[in-house]
Amino acid sequence: MKTFLFALGAGLMLSSCVTAKVYKDLESRYEELKEERAALADENQRLQKENNKLSNTIEGLGKTLEEMRAERNKLQQQYTAASKHLEELKKAYDALERNSSSALAENAQRNRSLLQDLENREKVLDQKLEELERMRRQMEFQSGRVAELEGILASKEAAMRSLKVAISKALLDFEGKGLTVEQRNGKVYVSMENKLLFDSGSWSVNARGRQAVMQLAGVLAANPDIAVLIEGHTDNVPYAGKGMIEDNWDLSVKRATTIVKILTENSAIDPGGLSAAGKSYYMPVADNGNAEGRARNRRIEIVLAPKLDEVSKLLSEI
Repeated sequence: MKTFLFALGAGLMLSSCVTAKVYKDLESRYEELKEERAALADENQRLQKENNKLSNTIEGLGKTLEEMRAERNKLQQQYTAASKHLEELKKAYDALERNSSSALAENAQRNRSLLQDLENREKVLDQKLEELERMRRQMEFQSGRVAELEGILASKEAAMRSLKVAISKALLDFEGKGLTVEQRNGKVYVSMENKLLFDSGSWSVNARGRQAVMQLAGVLAANPDIAVLIEGHTDNVPYAGKGMIEDNWDLSVKRATTIVKILTENSAIDPGGLSAAGKSYYMPVADNGNAEGRARNRRIEIVLAPKLDEVSKLLSEI
């Protein structure tokens, strides 16, 4: 541009014959060139900045390229390791496949054994559950029977208490005069000393004794569900009489059967509910070493007990 201006100035100086019009055109052209120069300078500056930017971009791309190369190397190494691992897995799979048939057969056999064992255990468990259920039902049944049995026993105990009261009331005139009435062990015991019933060595009941037995019979007739046991007892003095009685055994039995016969004179009493027994002197209640004790041992004991047919039936069902 400077060269151009210098040439233009030289030309103007050399040419004195240049017209004003030409000069003006040249001047306009000069201004245009100046503007064009300024525009080119701006464009050059812009291009320079763009060039710098591209240089920075290229530099950044270079770094990225290096990083990508490093990443590629890393991936290559990983790929190589993975390939090696895959090869090892293939070998292991091949070995497993070779052994799979025998292993599967062995596992199948083991599984069958386990299933059989499980089935056996289930059968045993089912049997135990059935047994427990049976026991539970049995216990419920027994519990009901026990409750029923307790009710029956309580009822019979109450009946025996009522019987004792009735007997005491019926024999009130005789109590304390050789006769006692007691309740123990669920039974009622009516004890009559011989002085109330018999003469010494005799089995014939006197009038006072007969009255007592007949009054007792009236109570027993009103209570047919009572089992009656009549026991004859003596002291330990040997029997000295003669005839059909040989000893205290015979005498105790004879006296017991005499009382049975008096009781059966009451037609309301079932003879099948009566029993007689002779005990001789083997069940004393006092000392046979003195007269008072021997007198207490010579006695008739009437043991009254509730009939336990219902109880026996329930016990057989439990």
